[in-house]
Amino acid sequence: MVTREQVVDALRSVIDPELHRSIVDLQMVKDVRIRDGLVEVDVVLTVPGCPLRHRIEQDVRGQVSRVPGVREVRVQLGEMTEAERQALVNRLSPRRQARSAILDPTSNTAIIGISSGKGGVGKSTVTVNLAVALRSLGKRVGVLDADIYGFSVPKLLGIKGRPVVLDGALVPQEAYGLQVISMGSLVEEDTAVVWRGPMLMKALEQFLKDVLWAELDYLLIDMPPGTGDIPISMYQLIPQSYLLVVTTPQPVASVVARRVGRMAEKTNQTILGVIENMAYFICPHCGTKEDIFGSGGGQQIAEMLGVPLLARLPLDTRLRRSGDEGAPLAASDDDPIGRAFVEAARALERRLAEAVPSAPPFIPMPR
Repeated sequence: MVTREQVVDALRSVIDPELHRSIVDLQMVKDVRIRDGLVEVDVVLTVPGCPLRHRIEQDVRGQVSRVPGVREVRVQLGEMTEAERQALVNRLSPRRQARSAILDPTSNTAIIGISSGKGGVGKSTVTVNLAVALRSLGKRVGVLDADIYGFSVPKLLGIKGRPVVLDGALVPQEAYGLQVISMGSLVEEDTAVVWRGPMLMKALEQFLKDVLWAELDYLLIDMPPGTGDIPISMYQLIPQSYLLVVTTPQPVASVVARRVGRMAEKTNQTILGVIENMAYFICPHCGTKEDIFGSGGGQQIAEMLGVPLLARLPLDTRLRRSGDEGAPLAASDDDPIGRAFVEAARALERRLAEAVPSAPPFIPMPR
């Protein structure tokens, strides 16, 4: 005989992909009926027209069908009433009140800004693939796309649609096991964001404070290039943050990347290391290795800043293609570039473990 307790226990494994909690804990399971091996489950969704309704239905069906004795599963999807939705918000209120805890100096979340001195060095591609690689190592990872003008993270991760809003707070979107927030998910793809300094700082602050981030091990922030308003705001808002510098080998890129490092030093941020992207190209026909953009730039910056060169990543058309398709190569276990990002993630973890005890005190920037 199949029991209600067995079915409910199975449903605890079904995670709402937007709220990142069990649908049982969220009280989305309205009713369970069992008759001669037939199990009927009524589930209420948090918002009308939930874009992930089919995924939830499929997960419910898959988990319940594994219960011994179940021969058929029927899932009925409904929607929460306004009263039920408000009750959900109230249950999440401790999390709502603690949503700015990610900024607390005692937080266990490692907040790492991925920065570069200039555009075009592949910073966003490195951010996304590094995040996916960390996730493959079992870490809980969030990605905040702070490049308000030149957002590209949703495209690189294949994210479509808008994030859900609960009681004025944004719920991060999900892709490849990551929690993701980007301006690109809030405006049309071809919309120009024409904001000046104060609005940029406010946007970054809201992305940190007014988002229902679940518990994270890492929050990677894809920074805009250079040393403008957003990097300065990040240093003010997140005194316990770290910095990872992305560059290419040529001298012009290394010179401007060095400025980012110097800025971080002036604000007493901890620089974890340097990643050299597009470091070399291997001909797919003859196997010859070519330093198309020169060599040594990443190592030179690392030595000047007194930090390690964590990785040298190749220039490869498949990496570009995977970004266009929203399918990061780091998600592929059998791809050599994917494995290179995993090794970069391991190097980042080792470096972070070394850097934490010696992190310098924070001296606030003048407002």
